[in-house]
Amino acid sequence: MSSLALLVTLVVVMVVLQAAVGLAYLAHRHPEAATPLLVGIGGTALIASWVVPIVVGR
Repeated sequence: MSSLALLVTLVVVMVVLQAAVGLAYLAHRHPEAATPLLVGIGGTALIASWVVPIVVGR
């Protein structure tokens, strides 16, 4: 793998983690919406379901 591909992978992982933490924080601020952990995991799974086919398809 080239260093550019590794850098792009690292950036994508960081964005996914930031999105998951953001969703968990949003759910924490509004507890009637959902459990923060489940929202964070669900958001991460949703983003991963979009990113993995793109990365594997290359």
